[in-house]
Amino acid sequence: MHADKDVVSEERKYFLSVLQTFQSYRKQSMLRIEYKEKCLASLTDQHQKWLVRYKKDLEAFKNCIDKNASYIPIVMKHANNIFENVYSNENTSHSETDVGTLSEGLDKVQSVFKQLMRDWSSLGAKERQECYDPIIDEIELEFPAAKCDRDSIFILVPGAGLGRLAFEIASRGFSCQGNEFNLFMLIVSFHVLNHCKIVNEFEVYPWIHQYCNNLSAETQMLSVRFPDVKPDSKPKSQFSMTAGDFLEVYTDKEIFHCVATCFFIDCAPNVVQFIETIYHILKPGGVWINLGPLLYHYSNMKNERSIEPSFEVLCEVVKKVGFVIEKRKTGIKTSHNLN
Repeated sequence: MHADKDVVSEERKYFLSVLQTFQSYRKQSMLRIEYKEKCLASLTDQHQKWLVRYKKDLEAFKNCIDKNASYIPIVMKHANNIFENVYSNENTSHSETDVGTLSEGLDKVQSVFKQLMRDWSSLGAKERQECYDPIIDEIELEFPAAKCDRDSIFILVPGAGLGRLAFEIASRGFSCQGNEFNLFMLIVSFHVLNHCKIVNEFEVYPWIHQYCNNLSAETQMLSVRFPDVKPDSKPKSQFSMTAGDFLEVYTDKEIFHCVATCFFIDCAPNVVQFIETIYHILKPGGVWINLGPLLYHYSNMKNERSIEPSFEVLCEVVKKVGFVIEKRKTGIKTSHNLN
């Protein structure tokens, strides 16, 4: 029991660190701008004269960061209610008020702003059409409304991000559950799915921290409004989001009729574990629908035991696990958080 309390304590501290990282977004982002301004000020007078426009751009970036930062308190207002999380009790002890920010946290906050574009803005419609629609089309082919009660078809979306794919599946009458491990995504998805009341109510600048390879400063300062639909109008079918590690949360066998994965399976150091788990949680005759690259996120990470089998090798593994591959397509053009 003592060990369990220690685990809860550590998870709670991590949760509080995530909240603290969100709240430090503006300060940390401005420090990066200030550093760039110092670099500019260290140049020769002639070079600074040629870069006057760049200096004005840096000043304009601050306004965009302020706009992003203004959304964070709105999200934080509901964060302590996330999934009835026992770690998010508002009553913090003295030692817990000393939790710091996460070293990689600012990058994760920035990635959430990009994901808001992809999942919940009209600008992200093209990416969703490329990545989500093929999965949804296959689900509807497998489970046509004329031949089954869709409300009794249970579908899992691991790596659900901000929940749009799971939401769209549930909106078509299926009982759908999204699963996400990233607390940054979970906290924002909780707000979008449960508390956004007006279409295009909020505005963010997804690419304001993308300082390289920009055609113009205006490209970097492109904004999006969200949500493009009203997600608080829950689908009539069952729809839920769960928090936690996919491999740890889903240990019971034969639960789902379908598992839909999008840009997910390469997020494991051992992709075979993901494939085995997907197979075991599917009911007999169940279907796994997958779309996405094999970028293998843990590859080249120090001290990570990552494997990176090719697509052909992975297909062999899929069959050895027990799947029958009914459809296989390559060369599908997709994009991810592009401006």
